[in-house]
Amino acid sequence: MDPQAERSATPTPRPLDAVALARVQRRLQAAAAPPWLHGEVARRMALRLPIIKREPERIVDWGSFVGAGTTLLRQQYPRARLLAVEADEPRARATAAALARPWWSPQRWAAASSAITADAVPPAQAQLLWSNMALHGAGDPQAVMVQWQRALQVDGFLMFSTLGPGSLRSLAALYAAQGWPAPFAPFVDMHDLGDMLVHAGFAEPVMDQETVTLTWPGAEALLAELRGLGGNVARTRAAGLRTPRWRARLLGLLQAQAGADGRIALDFELVYGHAFKGAPRHPLAPQTTLPLDDLRAMVRAPRRRA
Repeated sequence: MDPQAERSATPTPRPLDAVALARVQRRLQAAAAPPWLHGEVARRMALRLPIIKREPERIVDWGSFVGAGTTLLRQQYPRARLLAVEADEPRARATAAALARPWWSPQRWAAASSAITADAVPPAQAQLLWSNMALHGAGDPQAVMVQWQRALQVDGFLMFSTLGPGSLRSLAALYAAQGWPAPFAPFVDMHDLGDMLVHAGFAEPVMDQETVTLTWPGAEALLAELRGLGGNVARTRAAGLRTPRWRARLLGLLQAQAGADGRIALDFELVYGHAFKGAPRHPLAPQTTLPLDDLRAMVRAPRRRA
């Protein structure tokens, strides 16, 4: 079996409601602007770009609109061709229009850019694939990584960010204390993400994380921000609609968690991943035939010391 096909045949799906996930993704794609947190994470991720020693000529920006990193990539690599990958055709068209430069702009000829959907990404073309805050919105992260691996050239560099399981723990604890179902779907641990990268064909994965704390002046503002970041797509979420009385109780419980300054705080774990696309791995044959003389020479050869 082809090793690439074997990797694709072993997905690691998350316990998400596919219908709810599609609805959330449509809302995020149709928003007037990406979430503020995504822009901040893109800024932090861009600070890591200097670790790439070879300047890429072709960049794939996976989840471009929601990832909010296009301007940063253009600033860092003004001569590179940028290919924005979006979740659906309407957003791809909107991104393509936003990327288009006036005919009189000198940059129009220096770095062409375009936008497409994931199924149209050409294989083995990019030297850098950048994906900011998109992976936690995937039902099958490893399948997405296989797509990333296919889009990169051998030795191409992957850089991505996503939310980790340390996110929103106090909110989950509040729900659990009330006996309510979980307020969000579980996030994938960074060590598991590293294993997925290896199974998807990446080499030398490096994972790290940091925690950022956001605060809000009140519970209403907090809930509005969380909705802008996505929504609850867990299969175990509460069935049906919540009542106004339940929402009022939630607001009161959240407000009770405010600090001395009156602001409510929530932590977000940001996970960063970096890896190279390794050379193709060829499966070993079930039997290997060697001439007897060659085998004797191997046995007599001195062992190499590390």
